[in-house]
Amino acid sequence: MELFRYKKPIPLMSKSKIFFAISMVAVVASLLLIFTKGFNYGIDFAGGTVVQVKYEGKAPIEKVREAIKTSKVFEGASVNFFGSDDEIVIKVRTSSKKLGTDIGDEARKLLEGTGKFEVRRVDMVGPKVGNELREKGIMALVLAIAGILIYVSFRFEWRFAIASVMALVHDVSIAMGALVLFNVEVNLDILAALLTILGYSLNDTIIVFDRIREGLTTVKSSKLADVIDESVTRTLSRTTLTSLTTFFVVLTLFLMGGEIIHGFSFTLLVGIIVGTYSSIFIASPLLMMMGFDVENYRKKLAEKKKREQEKEKMRAMYEQGVV
Repeated sequence: MELFRYKKPIPLMSKSKIFFAISMVAVVASLLLIFTKGFNYGIDFAGGTVVQVKYEGKAPIEKVREAIKTSKVFEGASVNFFGSDDEIVIKVRTSSKKLGTDIGDEARKLLEGTGKFEVRRVDMVGPKVGNELREKGIMALVLAIAGILIYVSFRFEWRFAIASVMALVHDVSIAMGALVLFNVEVNLDILAALLTILGYSLNDTIIVFDRIREGLTTVKSSKLADVIDESVTRTLSRTTLTSLTTFFVVLTLFLMGGEIIHGFSFTLLVGIIVGTYSSIFIASPLLMMMGFDVENYRKKLAEKKKREQEKEKMRAMYEQGVV
């Protein structure tokens, strides 16, 4: 199935500077948000306690808020609906001194008289554990990007590797900026979503780069912009169909998956949009900015092919007993 019939190359690279400038503004804005406003760390990374309570009928959220004010254990706690109006979640930043208290029992005592309810979940994470999880999460992102750099360097060429990694940094930066902008709680699910974005965006970029590498040997023009335009045009239908299919699946999760995976699906939505965009309008133009020389690349390919032919000739002569 083809959404775009290939007749002649679309001059995408002629507009690359405009798209690149827009992306840089988005990245800078995201970094400013991250360093000024900061992330809304969830219990996984900041430490604390989550108590999930389900009522028979609509949860009396105002009564719950009044009830927990009387307890020092729930000092500074937030109470919000959780997916539906009969279920609430109580979140509190828990100090190490409070971890010895059975918060589930404390919640049951405090909420007596607010209606029939069931404490469905109590999750507790100490501050030290939260810090360790946060540090290991950052390390996981850094190692993933480093591994990608090494992989692409071996498979393609160092300029391709740097371009792909810069595109990945672009994608993750904007995704994290969106998390800060919309005050999404950052927890282990969000970290999993960011790592998924790395994999998705890299896969998309590799396919585009693979077609560009193929175009370097088939496209007659010696201008890199022409090679990229023709190569990207040929893969545009595939990229669009794949991205739309993934987007609609994640959109369904976002709209119907409930509160538990809301942050995860939101992060993926942003990542899919930005990752698809960056594969074409960020990674590819970066090759031109780094001075990738088409003629020099073709010359290296010709020399490599000549050496392989000479080796093959020598081996054939050896097998025939000539050498």
